[in-house]
Amino acid sequence: MTELDSSAVPEWLTVIAWLSLAVAFGCAIWITIDLARRPQQMRVMNLVWPIVALFGSALWLWLYLRHGRASLRSSRADSMHEHTSNARPGWVPIAVGTSHCGAGCALGDLVAEIAVLLLPALATAVGWQHLYEQRIFAGWIWALVAAYAFGIAFQYAAIAPMRRQSRWRSLIDALKADTASIAAWQLGMYGAMAVFQFAIFRPWLDGTLRADTAAFWLAMQLAMLAGFACSYPVNALLIKSGVKEAM
Repeated sequence: MTELDSSAVPEWLTVIAWLSLAVAFGCAIWITIDLARRPQQMRVMNLVWPIVALFGSALWLWLYLRHGRASLRSSRADSMHEHTSNARPGWVPIAVGTSHCGAGCALGDLVAEIAVLLLPALATAVGWQHLYEQRIFAGWIWALVAAYAFGIAFQYAAIAPMRRQSRWRSLIDALKADTASIAAWQLGMYGAMAVFQFAIFRPWLDGTLRADTAAFWLAMQLAMLAGFACSYPVNALLIKSGVKEAM
């Protein structure tokens, strides 16, 4: 199967893709600047909000402004009072928790896809040209590994400061809290990417898109939203059952 570069992509699709990416990057940069003045009480969220904006774009900018932005007041007591006094709809803690999970997944997917593109030896190491011919599958394998590692690391960074326990215990709790939600995210995301690559791009353009095309990352943005949709009910169940804390 042919891997297509940007020259094989219709110009109008490339323009739309770049516009979408530009808006998303603009939202991420704005949030990053705002977080410098209004840092989150939970430090890992200072990474989460800009990362999720890379795929959630203006929708996640709205979520941040409406339900995630911290007060300019810096004391813990003021912050806690603000969160308890301003009642949030029940879906918000689930959406924020799912975004927290998704940020790790998104970062892992981003790193893995670029790494496999730049370092073909990574693809060979997981069976490319020996077990299968399509390099896209090597990217998916490494993305799954990286997404799980970053996702658990993000969850550990949320749990460890809140609980007075050993690092090992915090790691076990992070594995329990996010393994199912990460799996659901990756299933939804790569299910959507499979549709884009094999059901849309291959019959339309006679090949799959490489990670150095803007249209690939437009598809990834949409696939991340599918991952969010699949992971949301899993996070709702985990939070309801007490396995995962509401954020």
